[in-house]
Amino acid sequence: MDWTHWQREFETFLQGQMAHDAAHDMAHIHRVVHNARRFAQAEGAALAVVIPAAWLHDCVVVPKDSPQRPYASQMAADTAVAFLHRRGYPAPYLDGIAHAIAAHSFSAGITPNTIEAKVVQDADRIDSLGAIGIARCFAMGGMMARPLYAETDPFCDGRTPDDKESSLDHFYTKLLTLAETMQTESGRREGYGRTQFIHHYLTQLKLEIIHEQKK
Repeated sequence: MDWTHWQREFETFLQGQMAHDAAHDMAHIHRVVHNARRFAQAEGAALAVVIPAAWLHDCVVVPKDSPQRPYASQMAADTAVAFLHRRGYPAPYLDGIAHAIAAHSFSAGITPNTIEAKVVQDADRIDSLGAIGIARCFAMGGMMARPLYAETDPFCDGRTPDDKESSLDHFYTKLLTLAETMQTESGRREGYGRTQFIHHYLTQLKLEIIHEQKK
């Protein structure tokens, strides 16, 4: 497969498709493609399915607070397959690509049933963890005009987390649980490492907030 050719095709197509936010930009796509390639090689997944699915997994943009959000990945799968068909991508891979894209989404709740779909899901979710995951979380929170944290019980010690309240709540509603959802050994191993980094970050943040509150 001539990936240099297809990368140009994917990038040209995505120029008119991508979201205008720092958490779902082309840099996110490039990271997902990079991680998907690594995981695919470690897990023995077919790159001919994984690479296009990783490039095109966010090719339909639906706001996170839209009622259509759970359907975004299926819409992206349909759009991606139509594009690939038009551009002459080998037809035997299209069903696998469609499933990998549809199943990548956390909100869609679709179980990945191929190793390629598992790899793409893990590659997307790993980008929500670690240092880059923290940055993306706060970038999205800022775009949605949410405070960094709730001043009363910021770490959800005595209340149910609600990520509509603050960006920090999103750590407890989703981010800290993601490693447990990883589908591949490669994803789980890296997911746990990045989650440990988030715990270290929260420890430091708690110290800084307590210090600020004592002034």
